[in-house]
Amino acid sequence: MNVLVINCGSSSLKYQLINSDSEEVLAKGLCERIGIDGRLVYQKEGLDKEITEAPMPTHKEAIQMVLDALVNPKTGAVKSLAQIDAVGHRVVHGGEKFSDSVVITEEVIAQVEECNDLAPLHNPANIIGIRACQALMPNVPMVGVFDTAFHQTMPEKAYLYGLPYEYYEKYKVRRYGFHGTSHSFVSKEAASYLGMDLNNSKIIVAHLGNGASVSAVLNGKCVDTSMGLTPLEGLVMGTRSGDIDPSIMEFIAKKENLDIDGVMNVLNKKSGVAGMSGVSSDFRDLEAAYNEGNERAIAAVEVFSYRVAKYIGAYAAAMNGVDAIAFTAGIGENTSFVREKIMAYLGYLGIKIDRVTNDKTRGVEALISTADSSVKVCVIPTNEELAICRETVKLVG
Repeated sequence: MNVLVINCGSSSLKYQLINSDSEEVLAKGLCERIGIDGRLVYQKEGLDKEITEAPMPTHKEAIQMVLDALVNPKTGAVKSLAQIDAVGHRVVHGGEKFSDSVVITEEVIAQVEECNDLAPLHNPANIIGIRACQALMPNVPMVGVFDTAFHQTMPEKAYLYGLPYEYYEKYKVRRYGFHGTSHSFVSKEAASYLGMDLNNSKIIVAHLGNGASVSAVLNGKCVDTSMGLTPLEGLVMGTRSGDIDPSIMEFIAKKENLDIDGVMNVLNKKSGVAGMSGVSSDFRDLEAAYNEGNERAIAAVEVFSYRVAKYIGAYAAAMNGVDAIAFTAGIGENTSFVREKIMAYLGYLGIKIDRVTNDKTRGVEALISTADSSVKVCVIPTNEELAICRETVKLVG
């Protein structure tokens, strides 16, 4: 099967065409500046990137350009659209309604729309992408894969907040978690790579990118994760604050004369390691500043690493032990000095890091703990597009 994987943002769209039998990426790219002036990046496997500037008033025009590129006689990945067998869509928030991927129907779209309040930036864009694909490929089956689904196995004690229970009953205010597709994929890949039985394992996944979260995966099921109602809870991130005392919001609002939207903008876009360091949200820049002795950059890196280590320790407690820790995503896969900093806090678990292997590991599967380490520590590159492809095939293959 050839599966087109679509990840639709408010003004952008990422795509990959994957052959599910070989799991080879046939073509990939993105559309940027949708609704402004439009830009298509297209790359067939083995060829250079092509960039096309063209008006894209809506996502429908963007997806039409993607489809045209995929069947281009010279550089296309397939001869005709008939060779695209299914479309897998990333959907950010499925609320409590979706604990697994689903074949998209009108009823499913209506239920996703009911979750729009929980993800006002992402869900409407996801639905626009689905609608555009339906209009252009009316006979091709579509599957929705939810960021929140994997975390729906969390027990009540992990997802309820210490708030009046009526807020949960009336508004479904609870912890949902995100990056679920990545956490699911990486926990399975880690078990396979390490020769563990997923259904009899305690794995902690650290998805560390610009957005970052940790999850506790017990016997293949998520029992806790660091993000909450929104992706703002949990770890210190690229530009997000992570866990803070809620009273800080009132304090800052009064001092800076900000309304609630202004405060939320600070917490989401001006905080994290970028806000702390004054340098960047990119760990490559932070590492350079750290090595130059920049005190704010040093503080940002130390706080980031410390918070990750605290969550890993908490989840070892939640599962009454841990067999493996898997690092993934941009920082987790590529920034060895941060991995080492995090692991330095976890010696009490019997963790021992192979420094030489850790230092040279960038973006590839690797065991970075020593043979006598009580817990296996590994790097597992995430692949959310492949995970969405697999989920799609499972439902419509």
